[in-house]
Amino acid sequence: MRYEIEVDIEATPEAVWAVLADVERWPEWTSSMTLVRRLEDGPFGVSSTARVRQPRLPQAVYTVTEYEPGQAFTWAARSPGVTTTGGHHVVSREDGHATVRLTLDQTGVLAPLVGMFAARLARRYVTLEAEGLKRRCESLP
Repeated sequence: MRYEIEVDIEATPEAVWAVLADVERWPEWTSSMTLVRRLEDGPFGVSSTARVRQPRLPQAVYTVTEYEPGQAFTWAARSPGVTTTGGHHVVSREDGHATVRLTLDQTGVLAPLVGMFAARLARRYVTLEAEGLKRRCESLP
């Protein structure tokens, strides 16, 4: 399963990145997350981990697998038979504002089965994240 959404945000890429990279505050602006807690101190980057709780889904630990400061990060959570990977990309537009692309991929031997039951919910959550990020960033002073 793969799901991708893009949203134009009337804020600078730097402002959007600051909100997006502050993962522990995501529950403040998206109802798709009830908890995001970093599991170590220090800068957020490759190998950083976070415990994530989402309504109607089992708790998961995500590990950052790719990180480009100010531009993108990818993290993944593994469970038996399924790896869930989330991509977060901030792109600068010519007008000085940002476009954000969020992706969700599920792979593994059980991914087709999980997708049958969870695809709709996963798409809804990614959409809620895009909409919430837009609202938060556009409401900043």
